[in-house]
Amino acid sequence: MEKNAQYKRIILFFEAIIILALQTGAFLFVWYEYYSRVIPLPYWRRGNWAVVGLYAIVLLFFSRMYGAFKVGYLKVTDVLYSQILSLLCVNFITYFQICLIGRWFMNPFPMLWLTLADVAVIIIWVITTRFIYIKLYPPRRMILIHGDREPDALIEKMNARRDKYKICNAIHIEEGTEAIQAAILDYEAVIICDVPSQIRNRILKFCFVKSKRVYMTPKISDIIIRGSDSIHLFDTPLLLSRNQGLTAEQRVIKRAADIIISVLGIVVASPFMMIIAILIKAYDGGPVFYRQERVTKDGERFQIYKFRSMITDSEKSGARLAKKNDERVTPIGKVLRNIHFDELPQLFNILQGHMSIVGPRPEREAIISEYEEEIPEFRFRLKVKAGLTGYAQVFGKYNTTPYDKLKLDMYYIENYSIWLDLKLMFMTFKILFQKENSEGVDDWQVTALTKESGK
Repeated sequence: MEKNAQYKRIILFFEAIIILALQTGAFLFVWYEYYSRVIPLPYWRRGNWAVVGLYAIVLLFFSRMYGAFKVGYLKVTDVLYSQILSLLCVNFITYFQICLIGRWFMNPFPMLWLTLADVAVIIIWVITTRFIYIKLYPPRRMILIHGDREPDALIEKMNARRDKYKICNAIHIEEGTEAIQAAILDYEAVIICDVPSQIRNRILKFCFVKSKRVYMTPKISDIIIRGSDSIHLFDTPLLLSRNQGLTAEQRVIKRAADIIISVLGIVVASPFMMIIAILIKAYDGGPVFYRQERVTKDGERFQIYKFRSMITDSEKSGARLAKKNDERVTPIGKVLRNIHFDELPQLFNILQGHMSIVGPRPEREAIISEYEEEIPEFRFRLKVKAGLTGYAQVFGKYNTTPYDKLKLDMYYIENYSIWLDLKLMFMTFKILFQKENSEGVDDWQVTALTKESGK
């Protein structure tokens, strides 16, 4: 398998080329056989090539954005979902592009038939490429090295992808360096989970010498280091970590984008918000909006706006996160929470400057204080404004542990760019209909801490 691994990128590249060529070729057929013939002022050769070429470029953009080519990295269902979502976005945009070219609404049925044919091609492509990938790259035999914190949660997550990972053994660092190194030689890959830095570095260097693949759970300091800049002014390399959040120019550009996007969002979403408000009011006569104090950049407090998704006295016993199948959630609220439409009023928070489009999830002061008892670094998230969507919201879940949420938010802060904001905004559409991203905490949890006591 290691011999085949060097050709993995080449194989995945050609698999991506094949599906792009098939989809672009199908559009080319529809364009030449129908739309180019009925447009009042038809394009000539170069114009036709430009339309087809633009289709391919937009398709490539969305496919890469949603991870539609990650056959071996994502689950089969995720690759299929990403491919179909990319296709729907591209064909939707392309239809309106054709309408602009034709100067009127064109017949949508050719694009509809194209979409259905592409879906069939995508299903065949995903099944075929997945079969080839598994044959060439079966799951690696792995050993997990851990410290005092139990690695059960990580093992459970990785066992959910038995097609990619096969954890065959686990060893505690108390076994000693020699025993650990001897055990590593019997496996194809190593997972290092919650190991002190000094020991972890020895293991990592040993694996480097032996050319063993290594997976590690990063510490907060690792993420800060990864976001640092390299300085090569002299023959001693330096890493510069500024630790100030966003720069002044980044804050200005981000605020301008927030204002523009929030205004456009309010205009586009206003019909939906009116319908939602009527439904909530008609259900039980209670208030339409839910207001609660949350914390944003530098610990500043503000009132967050949401559509009420629970019964009116939902927090009479105290504040707590929503549970799985929470009986406090109304039928209308359940739908709103599943598609995240209960958060649409936060567009007004963004316009007011309390929040940003992209940033860490705004938490309550009481929950932050409780998390800090176990994770003192939890306030590191407050280097930037809270966000409607964000890195932790996209790549995590509602019930992701606070420590993992902190690491995801820290990755966003330390690697911030306008491009990353744009990517996360597009990725938000991908998770809207994925149930696990809105799944509540377990019944025994008041917050997302892994233990009932929160310690």
